[in-house]
Amino acid sequence: MPSPAAASDAASPDESPQVQQRVLVVEDLPDNRESLKTLLKLALKLEVDTAEDGAKALALLAERPYSLVITDLQMPRMDGMKLIQKIQDDGIPSTVIVTTGHGSVPDAVEAMRMGVYDFLLKTDEPQRLIRMAQRALKERRLQDEVAALREQLHGGHTFLNVLSKSPKMHDVFELISQIADTTATVMIIGETGTGKEQVARAIHDSSAETRSGPFVPVNCAAFNENLLESELFGHEKGSFTGADKKRVGRFEQAHGGTLFLDEIGDVPMSMQVKLLRVLQERRFERVGGGEPIEIDVRVVAATHRNMDDLIREGKFREDLYFRLNVVRIDLPPLRDRPEDVEVLVNHFIRKFARPGRAVPTVDPEALEALKKAPWPGNIRQLENAVERACVTCKDGVIRVHNLPRDIAGRVEAKNPFQVDLSRPLPDQLAEITAAFEERYLRKALRKTRGHVGKCATITGLSRRSITDKIAQYKIEKSDFKKD
Repeated sequence: MPSPAAASDAASPDESPQVQQRVLVVEDLPDNRESLKTLLKLALKLEVDTAEDGAKALALLAERPYSLVITDLQMPRMDGMKLIQKIQDDGIPSTVIVTTGHGSVPDAVEAMRMGVYDFLLKTDEPQRLIRMAQRALKERRLQDEVAALREQLHGGHTFLNVLSKSPKMHDVFELISQIADTTATVMIIGETGTGKEQVARAIHDSSAETRSGPFVPVNCAAFNENLLESELFGHEKGSFTGADKKRVGRFEQAHGGTLFLDEIGDVPMSMQVKLLRVLQERRFERVGGGEPIEIDVRVVAATHRNMDDLIREGKFREDLYFRLNVVRIDLPPLRDRPEDVEVLVNHFIRKFARPGRAVPTVDPEALEALKKAPWPGNIRQLENAVERACVTCKDGVIRVHNLPRDIAGRVEAKNPFQVDLSRPLPDQLAEITAAFEERYLRKALRKTRGHVGKCATITGLSRRSITDKIAQYKIEKSDFKKD
């Protein structure tokens, strides 16, 4: 292909004032990949990203929108046909152009049947690719503008650094947008690890235009009653033993911004009275001080506990709860938003990728295991699992055995037999059959307490066959008679 400079004078597609179009080039050969990137950037005057295979391309497509994907068909790990199928299945809003060699023209025609915009041979002049890309981007513009409006309304995958494509989380994003320019107190309810602090930060960030103060978090469960009072309100020098200097509390630090009270359900009753007073009067005194301090603070509280139960048990003041619960946000656990698992996995593998190395990919079996896991620890548990996988994978591909045992074990239990392509299939089938036969026989003997006749009835075999197999597998009938 000629130098990219030869096409640099080609007209760029009309630019939309609302939409910033992007192009993704998927090509496994480094020289071709960089050549295409340079060619398209110069000719189209657009942002162009690259990926070396289909799996990396999907990870990029999950993170940000691309108006146009230009992909090769023959690639390792995940080829172009699988990438196209995945784009179609997931409804990813991108136009696809295929580049192919002479030998892959039938595949390119099949790709056209799957909905690909067009294809061209790698030997074609670069101007043809430019014209095709310009036409595709121009036809794509209206769809991009609609997608941008939808993303503006529903948050897309990212809303103020909170990743999600779950409709349940989009409802949360919409609520945050509605309260952005208010000072309403917010209560966030959610299981441990669901990202309550992330949502609290999103609330703070959404108010940046009207509130310029800092975001100040406090874990209320980390302090006893006396320390928590000093932590929140500060203290004067000499107010208690060890108070060798004045300390500014978290309420003062958060003036003009947001105070995040995490694990509010663990605050002692005596401190609840003081918190209620501060929320009502918007003033307080430092420990050991007498001068009232006025504050302008938005309070966001969070807990994983059932507040109704705490109130019923007399462990939390109902009036304080009502004062905090002006706007309530219920965060769904990860098991109720399975569509977010892949989005979060792609984010975490980029976060934990080793410096100087390519971002790992996740093979389909491992990704399926991650999607189907129950995640009692929610996003925090998923993050830890992906970090472990990134550390232990050796060839840039995360497989099931790289996942924590509680996740990998579920897959192994479902698929107990490992495929070994270095050995003939008949040998492995014989071993698998024998292993299953022995397990079946032992279970039947356990049920019949070692009675050969009853075991024969259950298995559908003759008494002679049962006796022969007991000898073959060296099974002790007496072991089952004790059960």
